Amino acid sequence: QVQLAESGGGLVQPGGSLRLSCAPSERAVSRNAMAWFRQSPTGERESVAAIRWSGSNTYYSDTVKGRFTISKDNAKNTVSLQMNNLNLEDTAVYYCAAGPNIIQSQLRNPSAYYYWGQGTQVTVSS
Repeated sequence: QVQLAESGGGLVQPGGSLRLSCAPSERAVSRNAMAWFRQSPTGERESVAAIRWSGSNTYYSDTVKGRFTISKDNAKNTVSLQMNNLNLEDTAVYYCAAGPNIIQSQLRNPSAYYYWGQGTQVTVSS
């Protein structure tokens, strides 16, 4: 069973930055898109950003657009999320996800993704 491993979470002050990374346990994992989702203790799992594994199409939620950047490194087989100007509302567990048959309209739909990581905690606090 392919697993995704997230890293880079932690505690940061408002206005600060963090960079999350995600790598699958197997290089030959079948996917055509990868994404980041997040879930706060009182909320549902929501889409943050997604990226096509072939090409460069990306998706961002309105709440992070202009502050977060998703990127991929095909050679290293990783996807990253650069998070800048973090605010208190960004506090959540962040999950990496991947899937093999995701069409453009499904990029922000967690049900479309087959592989998931265990999550990494991001806490924004002063």
